[in-house]
Amino acid sequence: MMKNIFNKHSLLKKLIIVPAILIAGLVVNSCSDEFLNQPAYNSSDTESVFTNLETADAFVQGLYRGIVPTEMFYQLGAGDTVTHSSEDGSTNNSKYNICNYQYDSKTPNTVTGIYAAMYAVIERCNIAISRLPTMAASTKRDALLAEAKAIRAFCYYNLIRVYGDVPAIWIPLEEADPNDQNTFYPKRTSRDVIYDKVIGDIQGSVNSMPISNGTPERLNKQSTNALLARIALYAAGYSLRWDLNTGSAGTMSRRPDNARVQQLYQIADAAAASVINGGTNSLVQAQGGKSGFEALWFNFDRRNFATVNQEMLWHVAEYGPNTNSAFGVYAHPGSRGGTYGSRKALQFILPSYYLSFNAADKRRDVACTSYSIYFLNSGNASDTWVDVGTTYSCIMPGKFRISWCVEPQAADARNLNIPIIRYSDVLLMYAETQNYLNSGPTAAGIAALQQVRNRAGIGSLPIPSGQQAFESAIVQERKWEFSDEFMLRTDLIRMNRIASEIDATRQAMKNLSNRTGQFANTPIYRLYKFHKNAQVYGDPFLAVTYIDLTNPAQIAQVQAVPTSSSGYAAYQTTLRSIATANGQTTTIDDKWYPVNMFQAYTSTFNGNARKAVGFTGGFNALQIGNIIYTKPTGSFENGGVYPNWIEGGGDGLFYGFVPNKTELLPFAAASAGHPLVDNPNLTQLPGY
Repeated sequence: MMKNIFNKHSLLKKLIIVPAILIAGLVVNSCSDEFLNQPAYNSSDTESVFTNLETADAFVQGLYRGIVPTEMFYQLGAGDTVTHSSEDGSTNNSKYNICNYQYDSKTPNTVTGIYAAMYAVIERCNIAISRLPTMAASTKRDALLAEAKAIRAFCYYNLIRVYGDVPAIWIPLEEADPNDQNTFYPKRTSRDVIYDKVIGDIQGSVNSMPISNGTPERLNKQSTNALLARIALYAAGYSLRWDLNTGSAGTMSRRPDNARVQQLYQIADAAAASVINGGTNSLVQAQGGKSGFEALWFNFDRRNFATVNQEMLWHVAEYGPNTNSAFGVYAHPGSRGGTYGSRKALQFILPSYYLSFNAADKRRDVACTSYSIYFLNSGNASDTWVDVGTTYSCIMPGKFRISWCVEPQAADARNLNIPIIRYSDVLLMYAETQNYLNSGPTAAGIAALQQVRNRAGIGSLPIPSGQQAFESAIVQERKWEFSDEFMLRTDLIRMNRIASEIDATRQAMKNLSNRTGQFANTPIYRLYKFHKNAQVYGDPFLAVTYIDLTNPAQIAQVQAVPTSSSGYAAYQTTLRSIATANGQTTTIDDKWYPVNMFQAYTSTFNGNARKAVGFTGGFNALQIGNIIYTKPTGSFENGGVYPNWIEGGGDGLFYGFVPNKTELLPFAAASAGHPLVDNPNLTQLPGY
């Protein structure tokens, strides 16, 4: 069934833009398992595929397959001043290097799959966009054509935000003149030209989209308008630009025609307003004892989509034996054995972000977990698994925690759909466009921001009145709202905030390490309550109960950890009394253990404290990259110098970041299938 779709023109096989992944990718994708197992289509079949709406619809559904390559979340999902890589191996690991902006054109310092994956989908989109107009005109045909154009636009948006100017291919390669070297070996095209083309495509076809496509796993009118708003903001925003003719070094700037910039903001504003005024979407609110934000992500992970689709405008289907990405494997609290197996978290949350939340914000304990799933003893079947409290150097992502998910169908799969656009994103984009177009916040823009804040529980925070201050508030709100949704990194770039945010985060982490500035009064000791893990998929557990200790007398008491089991009972009595004095209701069966949050998880004190609650064999090893959890956060706890994951030793946060260079990634230059090998006309990013 899987034939080489370019057997008409063997020359095409030489091109990176028609890699082998294209052939394997022509599989129908849908929310329904039966569709996920449909036969593959290829362009040799298009004479029959585009003769009736049913098979044409199936082909368009297949365009969704592969539109979010794994690298988009495990490589570019970190390095955004929120989520960071904890991958072992440090300088020899691509995830760690790319998270820290340490690039060159060879692995492990560049991404290798995004380029090929996006052009594979673009080629399929081009086939659909070419063939669908040959069918008899109908509402359904026009909707399918609009859907294909929107998916192609999404692919180019992904390419541009990673690589900047890229080749523009608008027709199926099988229709091209095989002697036309400009088609088969294309040069970079100005991103402005590409953006204007795909934005025009969506504007001209969005009204052909249905209000509902049966599921937000397919684009509809609202989600396409939301996508239009996002792409228009990127097209109007800042990016690293260089002269395509001379290849001279670039600078961060907007496109040169300010009138078009204004127009793009107007397009984004109108598109976002269309979604807001459409009346079909809203934020998930508190329900079942959960805050709205918690209910959103718990039900999304549980695949209870009917509960969340009012907010999840578009999420990509990833379920079934043929379509089940590794999304979410990297960003979770980590698990050692038990029902969930041994799964290693390869990303962690910077503590400066964890501590940035307002105390009333319901999002922190959803987005961040200060626990990991662990066993008390040696991992035998009879052992008890617990949610063990961690230190500041190993706060983990929480939106896609293993315990909230449905049981996986394979060890490397999570059955998690991939979220692309939420209604809260539309609200914050609208607040942003209103602020820009009116040189300051408007009542409508403020109301949009306020909706997001009210759901989070921080509606009482003051709203800045100036344009720059309001934009800064939106930047921060996006960070609180969209952690681990792999767009913050490029959001900061388009808003020309990446350099300043990186500098601010570096300084914040130094301040935390020294316990100065905004962290001068951050408690050193935390008292965690012992909590058993239910070891069932769908466990609604959110966060380990804890007390931040500030009373010197209580701190002295918790520091006196007994050195043998004979003193554990009395020690637990002391800890329960401290918990009671801090407003906790306790019983004789409750257990507590202290943690020095600035030391490493593996420090002597922290290890001994866990022994006092029952940990024995292997208690110092977490399923998290050991370059993080074995390191302290405090400079005092590190011999008076910053831990090297914060600064020093040729390492440290964002050690490779160079303004006006690393805002974009270079093309991969080595090994078969990479663009600079297969296309001699494709120039490298300046500086590489």
